[in-house]
Amino acid sequence: MRFLKITFSLLAITLLFSSCIITDFTDEYYEEALPADFVEAYDLWYVDYHATQGSDQIPFMQLAFTLSFSRGRMFANNNISGIGAQGGGYGIHIGDYSFERNLLVANHELDGIAAFEIRQFGENEIEMYHAPTNTSYYLIGYNRNEFDFDKLFYENIEYLLQDFEIWNKVETSIAGELNEFDTENFLKFTSEDNRKFYSSNSRIGTNIDSVIWNYEGGYEVFDVNGFENLKILTLGYDRINKETFELVVKSDNLVELFHIASGTTYTFEGDYFIQYLKDAKTKEKQTRKRTKIKRQKINKISY
Repeated sequence: MRFLKITFSLLAITLLFSSCIITDFTDEYYEEALPADFVEAYDLWYVDYHATQGSDQIPFMQLAFTLSFSRGRMFANNNISGIGAQGGGYGIHIGDYSFERNLLVANHELDGIAAFEIRQFGENEIEMYHAPTNTSYYLIGYNRNEFDFDKLFYENIEYLLQDFEIWNKVETSIAGELNEFDTENFLKFTSEDNRKFYSSNSRIGTNIDSVIWNYEGGYEVFDVNGFENLKILTLGYDRINKETFELVVKSDNLVELFHIASGTTYTFEGDYFIQYLKDAKTKEKQTRKRTKIKRQKINKISY
């Protein structure tokens, strides 16, 4: 990813990644639109997952943040780490497609064939309707040089934490008071429900297969009023004990956690990147499902 300054000059074309992007799909319906010409006219289609309607049983649609359709080849950005750089911004090749009348027939490498009715709404919005499951996916088209990858990155920060099998503590600041989190050397965030984490006291440098996960709890990410690139992360070890951090992303696999109570800054590096399509060695599918995350917004915490 071209990292990691939010480009305020793009405010005029800022993506509105919330359920309010598409509010009334019946306002403008273009019955005569030519699907192939229209769909291929945009470099990237942002999958507005919050607007999805129906049973939602198409795995590759559940997984993708963006889709691209070019000369019969279908691409997707399924990971947050590396978004904007992988595949020149288009992501990875996930399959092929063809058009049959008003149907886009997708042939996914692992999920197989799925046919969608394509309906155009507004200037750059489409509905992909999958009749067998009665599911509608809503997508918004952008050209590559208009797409705000940084905004997408921060709007989906939970998925960055899940892009790696393990986060290793690589640095602890000199400043700050001693506290119990000083002994936490490894973190793991699962995609089970976007809420579960594990932590470990195993010694720094321990092989991933030998790490002992001492704690399991729930985590939550909060937006901060007035800040686009700052988040609050809480790690709940039990109902009473909860550690609160300012979360700042330094690169695609490096985050800083400022422990508000002690004033200590910890740097964690993501390791063992998970490519969400398949594992290169085993060819087994690596997948997760996007969920409709409703993140709370809070004021910056004073310390």
